Amino acid sequence: MEDYLSAYGWHFNKKMAEWAVSNMRKKADANSDKLVKMQMTTKEQLDELMKKHNIIIEDINGYDAMYLYNMIKADYFGSSIVDEQHALLHIKDIIGDPDGYESKAFSHFYADCISMGIPIIWEDMI
Repeated sequence: MEDYLSAYGWHFNKKMAEWAVSNMRKKADANSDKLVKMQMTTKEQLDELMKKHNIIIEDINGYDAMYLYNMIKADYFGSSIVDEQHALLHIKDIIGDPDGYESKAFSHFYADCISMGIPIIWEDMI
């Protein structure tokens, strides 16, 4: 853990973001409680979505926005977040929160892992 944090701080690198997203599940459909594996949106695809919607997010660290987009897609699409544009605006709000903190995405993810008993094999993430 110390090696990871010394290299990336409390932010996602590519491996950590991809691993986190690979463990995400979403509802199969609005009328079901069945969970299915989610199709990952890559950082490159996210960059294209931001261009498409003319949304600029300042101060993105590492792969934090990619993690957030996929988490929002898994947990909130079709409910409180109605489309990709609003998901991007939500990410912009999280990252640009004036009274927030820059490691919010990673800290939230790490707390979730601890709460759910999901171990992170830190040396695999470097």
